[in-house]
Amino acid sequence: MRAFEANFDGLVGPTHHYGGHSFGNVASTSNANKAANPQQAAKQGLAKMKALADMGYHQGILPPQERPAVDVLRALGFGGSDAEVVASAARTAPQLLANVSSASSMWTANAATVSPSADTRDGKVHFTVANLQNKFHRAIEHAQTGRTLRAVFNNDAHFAHHAALPMHPAMGDEGAANHTRFATEYGAAGVEFFVYGRQQWGGTQEPQRYPARQTLEASAAVARLHGLSEQRVVYAQQSPSVIDAGVFHNDVIAVGNLDVLFCHEQAFVNQAGVYAELQQRLGAPLRVVEVPTAAVSVADAVKSYVFNSQLLAGPNGRMKLVVPQECQNTPAVWAWLQQMINSGGPINELLVFDLKQSMQNGGGPACLRLRVALNETEAAAVNPACWMNDAQFARLNGWVDQHYRDRLTEADLADPQLLLEVRTALDELTGILQTGSIYPFQLAGA
Repeated sequence: MRAFEANFDGLVGPTHHYGGHSFGNVASTSNANKAANPQQAAKQGLAKMKALADMGYHQGILPPQERPAVDVLRALGFGGSDAEVVASAARTAPQLLANVSSASSMWTANAATVSPSADTRDGKVHFTVANLQNKFHRAIEHAQTGRTLRAVFNNDAHFAHHAALPMHPAMGDEGAANHTRFATEYGAAGVEFFVYGRQQWGGTQEPQRYPARQTLEASAAVARLHGLSEQRVVYAQQSPSVIDAGVFHNDVIAVGNLDVLFCHEQAFVNQAGVYAELQQRLGAPLRVVEVPTAAVSVADAVKSYVFNSQLLAGPNGRMKLVVPQECQNTPAVWAWLQQMINSGGPINELLVFDLKQSMQNGGGPACLRLRVALNETEAAAVNPACWMNDAQFARLNGWVDQHYRDRLTEADLADPQLLLEVRTALDELTGILQTGSIYPFQLAGA
């Protein structure tokens, strides 16, 4: 049966703003307090989804979360009507309101770790929701993420869903941003590659400036939950020095697809050993495209997000690389990319997208998508309204035009009208995507 990779992108939410909430993410903190454009952000994301769907790739849509998260504010002691809860938080704890208003769920690479049916013991596609415990604004996402994934992948015969790991630093889990799958073809048993930043028990190396968000212990727990064979799993530690340089997830320094790994030469501890183990477990040649520091510095890699890219399978075993426009604006990166595509190697085409609104908040093309390898039967079991096509693209663009503001600052989060705008928009969106009632405000009124 034919199998393929599907990408499910997060739709940017109406409260997209630059709060600088993510310590360790250079773009996030450096753009704090600037005015954002939620409407433009959503449309940039939709344009990328539609372009890839038009190229023949399987492209899905995941809805944003309800923000501000009034239920979280209530759990933290704010009372009264929903509008009063928001007003009280704005008056006494504005930073807290900004955190619970973050649109960070748009970066669905952090939604979950996904193992396809070809790899799992029970022959189902497994999802483990990421706990994202390292950052408060993301740690509040997992319950809604679980509801969303169940609404999109709602068939127990094909999909298995696991709750987030316990909320403790020992089990820090950032989802697919630190996970890659290699295989000779999508329907064949693959090698699941888990990259961690530190080891809670027995580790000897970890970054000193910025936090390592993923632990080895969390990665191993996900592998067990998914029923993965130990012989088909590889664990590697991300270089502590690159984390301290702003590489907060592996997908900021490396990306892989099928038998191709595109990475920086400083990506991993014992990099040559990592390559050798991946190839040995894959049982076939691993095509590595390694970018030397002499050509592209880690600083330029972080600035341009050249590795926070999407590798898409093309004809004859070649790959297309989806990169943000910032790569063109970074001379060393753009020069190396031109050299790469003309070299006769596995990556021979560049696709450049304007994702400035997401990039300024610290997320590029790879952050915006959750990869799910599916066979044809499993794809048919996915909620059909969550696939991108001409009709959904037109419908969602009209929805964004109707409900999104074209300017939003942190001060605007206190506007009581904003909460009403968001809930009106999301209520309509659940109809467009046919998810049923998944949001706290809908469930509370049920």
